[in-house]
Amino acid sequence: MDCSVRARIRNPSPAVSQFSCEGRRRQASRVSFRPMASAVPVEEPAAAAAAEAKPRPSGDSFIRHHLRSLSAYQPILPFEVLSARLGRKPEDIIKLDANENPYGPPPEVATALGNLKFPYVYPDPESRHLRAALAEDSGLELEHILVGCGADELIDLIMRCVLEPGDKIVDCPPTFTMYEFDASVNAALVIKVPRLPDFSLDIANIVKVVEQEKPKCIFLTSPNNPDGSVINDEGLLKMLDLPVLVVLDEAYVEFSSLQSRMTWVKKHDNLIVLRTFSKRAGLAGLRVGYGAFPLSIIEYLWRAKQPYNVSVAAEVSACAALQNPAYLESVKNLLLQERERLFNLLKRIPYLKPFPSHANFILCEVTSGKDAKKIKEDLAKMGVMIRHYDKKELKGYIRISVGKPEHTDALMEGFKALQL
Repeated sequence: MDCSVRARIRNPSPAVSQFSCEGRRRQASRVSFRPMASAVPVEEPAAAAAAEAKPRPSGDSFIRHHLRSLSAYQPILPFEVLSARLGRKPEDIIKLDANENPYGPPPEVATALGNLKFPYVYPDPESRHLRAALAEDSGLELEHILVGCGADELIDLIMRCVLEPGDKIVDCPPTFTMYEFDASVNAALVIKVPRLPDFSLDIANIVKVVEQEKPKCIFLTSPNNPDGSVINDEGLLKMLDLPVLVVLDEAYVEFSSLQSRMTWVKKHDNLIVLRTFSKRAGLAGLRVGYGAFPLSIIEYLWRAKQPYNVSVAAEVSACAALQNPAYLESVKNLLLQERERLFNLLKRIPYLKPFPSHANFILCEVTSGKDAKKIKEDLAKMGVMIRHYDKKELKGYIRISVGKPEHTDALMEGFKALQL
């Protein structure tokens, strides 16, 4: 029975029936197929509940296993945060806790930043202008020089290029804690060889550890942070005789009587020397570091480094700073004079034992039952910031950066108030 017949049975009007049937055909041609509700599978309540109960991966399950237990690096607080916490203007805070250069960079830096023409263009990935200036400054060919976003970036880059997960490094605490931190980030193991009571290297023990543990590299700092001791040529040569990569951090070498060992990388294939503009040139906020590398090593770091790791502003500023060596030398001499004055003043405080330093800071042992942390906190309330330590090698020690004469005066006034 076709559509017209069925329509006539239901409706005796032929006109209406024909229209109805044709209308349905036209509507059917326009409407896409829709499955009936019964065609959609229906989940049983138990199955739906099981799906809901199925555990979903948490975000941290995607994180590398060794990083889940990593403790974050504890940096020094910046001016803005300190200002808010202390309720003081930044210019009213005496900041002697991070070894910054209080004199800042040469005036040429501000001029260069003000004349920056192309901040919207990516920087030179090879930092050619800066490397050429550093080659002239150091006497080492630019092929040996690599620039980074601070020496910290180069420490991490070295580890990423050198260390396989499970490889070992030698660390000599107390020292710059970034070595241990970056090793942990790169899944390396840290073999610690503590320094002697005078903070010199325990060379005999280092030799023994290298023979037994077969580490890949050793990180050394000269002058060492936080005590300011140095490694002489004889000690460094003994380290270079070992079958390890020696990374020598010279962040504070300008404040010592030592010459930089940058040129040594041409003779020693297992030596890397790191430097920075943070202390010498007062550019800590712009993050510019550099390193000297043997040619047999540097080619692999070029392959692995981030292409635009040094900003246009950072490179322009570092180049400008190098254009005024007289300023850099003058500021260094001012800080050396103030270091001597600060050391002599600290010796007069009965509960402090300052250690001689070849850097722009002085480490002090807190004696006579005094609490190093409380001293730091009480000085902070007066607007004077210093560093205190609570780890085993330095528990009960404070470190004071060398500032301007007026900064030393404010510090001593603070210590005087604590004795009242």
